[in-house]
Amino acid sequence: MTQTQTLPVQPPPGRTHHTETPLAPLAPGRDTGIDLVRAFCVVVVVLLHALMAGVTLGEAGPEFVNAAEGAPWFAPLTWVVQIMPLFFVVGGFAGSIAYRRLRERGGTPVAFIAGRVHRLLLPAVLSIGTAGVGLAMLAVSGVPTELVQTAGFRFGQPLWFLAVFLLCQALLPALIAAHDRAPLSSILGLATAAVVIEVLRAVAGMEAIGFLNLAFVWLTLQQLGFFLADGRLGALSHRTRVIAGLGAVSLLAGSFLTGVFSPDLIENLNPPTLALLLTGVAQTALLSLLRPTLTRLSTRPRIAAVAGFVTARTMTVYLWHMPVLLAMAGATALLAMGTGLVPPEPSSAGWWLTRPLWLGMAAALTAVAAWALAAGEQRRMPPPTSSGLRAAQAVLAGLAGVVLLLVASTTVFTATAAVLLLVVALRRIRR
Repeated sequence: MTQTQTLPVQPPPGRTHHTETPLAPLAPGRDTGIDLVRAFCVVVVVLLHALMAGVTLGEAGPEFVNAAEGAPWFAPLTWVVQIMPLFFVVGGFAGSIAYRRLRERGGTPVAFIAGRVHRLLLPAVLSIGTAGVGLAMLAVSGVPTELVQTAGFRFGQPLWFLAVFLLCQALLPALIAAHDRAPLSSILGLATAAVVIEVLRAVAGMEAIGFLNLAFVWLTLQQLGFFLADGRLGALSHRTRVIAGLGAVSLLAGSFLTGVFSPDLIENLNPPTLALLLTGVAQTALLSLLRPTLTRLSTRPRIAAVAGFVTARTMTVYLWHMPVLLAMAGATALLAMGTGLVPPEPSSAGWWLTRPLWLGMAAALTAVAAWALAAGEQRRMPPPTSSGLRAAQAVLAGLAGVVLLLVASTTVFTATAAVLLLVVALRRIRR
């Protein structure tokens, strides 16, 4: 059953609400069309990273490389596979629905935050801990230090998403309240902050300040998901949504042609630029137009089975796909050294011929890992704390653990420290 994504919006006392009409209450059940989109986003991330994972044999032995680096085909591909903006919009949609339902049952903002910390960080403890053990085993087995460091770096790269998504979800109750009071002002405020930061970074050459948009760009896109969830976007005419989507695409294309932003949308990821904000607007407009079709597709048995499998294991898939890819790359390197077979050079004809098998293996092995290791993500939440301070401490400890891996790379030491910080976070959310 699909859900009516709308809720009554009450104006603050003493103030008349002129811009919104009464919205219907939430219907029970999940929105299977949105679940399908979320599952699609996760699968695209896995396949994209699998395509980028490469192994070559250099003079010193095997090397882990980014197979897409410098490849002329990659930038155009990113216009299709850069789905992180859409993922945050869908995250805002799902978070909005989940939070409002929790409040209907008498839940509190603190309980929501505690639940998100539990759902995001519990599976991360096992993944990061296993990575630390694996790096230790590689080191004592005599694997070259540079290769061990590269493996640690590659493992930690995708974890930026865990930190940013945790921050966005922790702020969701406050941003939902702002959205209900003043929907346009709240999203425009976040978007304006993102624009100001981008201008300062570009005009004043303040590169470091651009990392503040790790908050404002993704928070803006999450806020856009609230509009999708409460029916405001769906209430717009078909023409208006088409114009909004085409306008965002036109501005994005103009930014590429004038050199404002790189046409490689992956390069716009760290730190996130306004190109991703425009991408998110275009993707959201398209999603809004296609929702009836997606809902129908999501009810087909095979599609529903795949979407349900991924949706129930989203964080497990995300956290374990990189260890799977590193294991595949390591096995390829060992095979090459043992047999003398040289892996095909990235972008060569031989490399492309082997990509279907490589991508299929990556998807299959990641699915097996997700099936075997999903217990952490699916484990029932213990009674949560009622203390806002403890919840805030949990979020900060979780962020500190992940940021440590991003800044100092993943080593045996940093993995151990990160696991300890995540355990502290999980302890703080308990009653």
